Amino acid sequence: MCNQMLMILAVSESMKIIGMALLVLLIVAALVFLALILKFFRLWLQAKLCRADVKFSELIGMWLRKVDIKTIVLSKITAIQAGLTLSTQDLESHYLAGGQVPKVVRALIAANRANIDLEFKTATAIDLAGRDILDAVQTSVNPKVIDAPDPAKGRDTVDAVAQDGIQLKAKARVTVRANIERLIGGATQETIIARVGEGIVTTIGSAITYKSVLENPDDISKSVLAKGLDAGTAFEILSIDIADVDVGENVGAKLQVAQAQADLRRAQAEAEKRRAMAFAREQEMRALVVENESKVPLAMADAFRKGNLGVMDYYRLKNIGADTSMREAIAKPKKKE
Repeated sequence: MCNQMLMILAVSESMKIIGMALLVLLIVAALVFLALILKFFRLWLQAKLCRADVKFSELIGMWLRKVDIKTIVLSKITAIQAGLTLSTQDLESHYLAGGQVPKVVRALIAANRANIDLEFKTATAIDLAGRDILDAVQTSVNPKVIDAPDPAKGRDTVDAVAQDGIQLKAKARVTVRANIERLIGGATQETIIARVGEGIVTTIGSAITYKSVLENPDDISKSVLAKGLDAGTAFEILSIDIADVDVGENVGAKLQVAQAQADLRRAQAEAEKRRAMAFAREQEMRALVVENESKVPLAMADAFRKGNLGVMDYYRLKNIGADTSMREAIAKPKKKE
């Protein structure tokens, strides 16, 4: 009997412990649930009042996936208030992909207000491609002006030379509008600037004289604009205006001077070559004379031995040589002191 009583007491104590543990767990779960409600209640209520339809389960799921809940909820509220229909899942997916959700939403709103056909999928693709979608939409609505060349790159003018050799320095201002359809894969404004510079150089280079360019600078704009420079770019060129044209150096004259100096150096080199050859020939002749003069005494000695030359003949030759030397000395002009 005592054993049965002890067993009943032990079971009752175990039940009390289990009950206390369950109560603690329920309290902890209730506190966690309350904390989550307090954490997300404000955003949920804000979305509910704005008809954004963000569920508590979605808020908890985003929290578990480490998504910035406030960014997603406020972006959806902004879109709904602007009359756009965007799901929480689409915004969250773009956020997880590394996109800028608020900027995409603002771009969609701006495009909707301007009656520009821009879908959410296209906007997110442009954003993920690294392009500023909001700036693109704003540029599409309000065209912007870019300088050619870009002063930030270190050049202030596009320099070109007309056919008469006169250098001209031109500045252009290009008005462009973003082309949303070609924004993905289209070239940037650096390509526009480079093409405009190339067109200016080509147009000035084809001019017969620089005066014709100064008289009609709008011919440059017409010629460059007719080339279709915006092909394959993310922009549409509306106008190209020549802001300034200045006369630079006379490049043709400089080239002629340089060519003349080169011709002079070449002629001097050829003359020096001929002088050196003449000097070498003279030295060869002198050596030949000295060689032949050295043979004269031998020939005279041989003539003496053979009896072909007498002593008187030899004296007569010496007198003739002395007389010739004296005449040459008298004929030479005297040096002035």
